[in-house]
Amino acid sequence: MEDGFAKAMLEALPQPALFVAADARVGLMNAGARRLLGEIAQGRHFALSLRQPAAIAVIEAAVRDRVAGQARVVVPGAAGGETVFRLLATPVAGDGRAGALCLLDDISEAEHVVEMRRDFVANVSHELRTPLTALLGFIETLQGAARDDAAARGRFLAIMSREAERMNRLVRDLLQLSQVEATERLRPGEPVDLRACVTTVVATLRNLAEAQGAKVTVEGLAGPVMVPGDPDQMVQVFQNLIENALKYGDGGKVHVTLSRDTVAVMGGSVIHVAVSDSGEGIDSLHLPRLTERFYRVDSHRSREQGGTGLGLAIVKHIVNRHRGRLRIESVPGQGSTFTVTLPEH
Repeated sequence: MEDGFAKAMLEALPQPALFVAADARVGLMNAGARRLLGEIAQGRHFALSLRQPAAIAVIEAAVRDRVAGQARVVVPGAAGGETVFRLLATPVAGDGRAGALCLLDDISEAEHVVEMRRDFVANVSHELRTPLTALLGFIETLQGAARDDAAARGRFLAIMSREAERMNRLVRDLLQLSQVEATERLRPGEPVDLRACVTTVVATLRNLAEAQGAKVTVEGLAGPVMVPGDPDQMVQVFQNLIENALKYGDGGKVHVTLSRDTVAVMGGSVIHVAVSDSGEGIDSLHLPRLTERFYRVDSHRSREQGGTGLGLAIVKHIVNRHRGRLRIESVPGQGSTFTVTLPEH
């Protein structure tokens, strides 16, 4: 096969590809391989560019023993990250020449998904283990030493009820998150009155506000504020945000402000719904991760307040489904503001 045609074939491949000749030198490379390994790899021993033992062993086996194989290759990135490739090395022979065709498939996203799934299962297991351990311990005690102790029985049953409710909240939030993720690509189109949603949530949380010694005020746009959406999910968003503001706002005022704006990249007119509290605020270090599943700034306080660590993740997915944006602003000692921006049409 002529080198010109072979080179054209390599260039047509979407993934980085290179040909390693029988003398273990890199003979041909396509544009993807040149970007990944650098122009300097051309004509050099392949091991100088692919230094990882697994990759070297697979390519040597393909070139020397005519055995195809694959290996996992990790390439450091310029910004401190890394890209993971699956190296496929296949023996090639013809026109009196021999060597191996090496393809590098980027599997970083697939590995990230697997890692997220693994972390998710580990987090769910961890969240369930504590209340389950408590329940089993108290049941064992009630079946034994505290069987006839009325005072202990009442105290233990109260704790068991609280732990069971904690598991119930976690399962409920997991189901909600699953449902939202399943429909995230489908934008809802039912007319929704955002002010009515906010008013409903404020009325629902009145007892919590009184218990926290806080007051919720709704300001800004008056009358119906209509956007296309899912009314139940919109109530869920503001329920999460206002409830968080009450729980972590240290008993101060919670302001919900509705406003209208024009944002060209979102198609024109948008509605902002900002929920502000006067709590202790959040360090900027935590802000980018607040919408991650099970991420908590203060794990102990969150659990004491009944949080599952999934509320803001649910909010993020619902807002994404509505083609909106969630912005979080906070200054330590000055409170936090969570702003949901939704297209008006």
